[in-house]
Amino acid sequence: MDKLLISGGRALSGTLRISGAKNSALPILAATLLADEPVVISNVPHLHDVTTMIELLGCMGADVSVDEKLRVQVSTANLQHLRAPYDLVKTMRASFVVLGPLLARYGEAEVSLPGGCAIGARPVDQHLKGLAALGAEIVVQEGYVRGHVDGRLQAADFKFDMVTVGGTENLMMAATLAEGVTRLRNAACEPEVVDLGDFLNAMGARVSGHGTPVIEVEGVTALTGCKHRVMPDRVETGTYLIAAAATRGCVKLLNTRPDTLTVVLDKLRESGAEIECGSDWIELDMHGARPRAVDIETAPYPGFPTDMQAQYLALNAIAEGTSRVSETIFENRFMHVQEISRLGADIELHGPSVVLVHGVPALKAAPVMATDLRASFSLVVAALVAEGTTLIDRIYHIDRGYETIEEKLKLLGAQVQRVSG
Repeated sequence: MDKLLISGGRALSGTLRISGAKNSALPILAATLLADEPVVISNVPHLHDVTTMIELLGCMGADVSVDEKLRVQVSTANLQHLRAPYDLVKTMRASFVVLGPLLARYGEAEVSLPGGCAIGARPVDQHLKGLAALGAEIVVQEGYVRGHVDGRLQAADFKFDMVTVGGTENLMMAATLAEGVTRLRNAACEPEVVDLGDFLNAMGARVSGHGTPVIEVEGVTALTGCKHRVMPDRVETGTYLIAAAATRGCVKLLNTRPDTLTVVLDKLRESGAEIECGSDWIELDMHGARPRAVDIETAPYPGFPTDMQAQYLALNAIAEGTSRVSETIFENRFMHVQEISRLGADIELHGPSVVLVHGVPALKAAPVMATDLRASFSLVVAALVAEGTTLIDRIYHIDRGYETIEEKLKLLGAQVQRVSG
């Protein structure tokens, strides 16, 4: 099993190109199931989760190819199986979004209940309630969701009980081929939902309002092929900015979208970073200063992203002052606290959703273990500032969401090495 060895104490410095967004690429790949013709997707990140989604499409009978420029072409003309098996879905929750497209285009689907990171309950009841509202017959048996539709799905006016990105994506895709006009209320507003909506429209769908709490989808009878470029990964962008700030560094990130990171950039400025932005780049400079502690409370977009909470907690661990970090999205997303504390961080747990972080002048290296995708990079941030060499175990979590992490960190001057065993 691969591990990372990181020798801390170096300020990150240099220029880095940001990859395509994992959280955008995965539902877009699932949406190719809706198209009657081949679809070409560019700027797809080379990640384990993306490979899993491609493998899932392949096991259904889709023809998937990747060219020399890492563009992915998908053709579902010869789809043979309408089943997403447990062995694949258990490793990646996002694969559950094939349910809506399969029901919409083929009228049948059998999809395993999802897995993914162990960060608390993330029920799929909103997905199932919404698909039932569109006319699908849904049953859950032996760990699988089995769906059936007689004819086409029917449009509905559906309000989510809670904001759910995956649920919004599943229903938005399903509604593209439904008969009539569907309205999704209390919908997720994340930029990745906007990217998916733009992709669906490029295939001939009629989606409007994506990026707002009310999405309207006028159903069409068929979707065609198209070409689409996946948006830049805002979580990867924010993660490297936080790492640079924690190490008192200076970095410039290219091929990114500052407009999707407003609240994160504001927090970094509060922490003492000087930040300049262009249309597709962000530059951060700490001028060698220790960051200041800032309070963080996660919230659905455009609030502070839950996927960057762990990284910012690591920054606060070595910042000047005391901060309060509140997690409002998932109830079990502080598993990284114990591991960061092994490096000498001073963190108090106040129930399942709040921690107080008392910044310390320095952390010291120790062996630690990654627990989930985003928390794993919080250990990287902590290791980059720690005195000595830190060994991070179970980094397969990192490989699910961060492309070529050791190469990118080395480009910024970090001392990092991947080791086996």
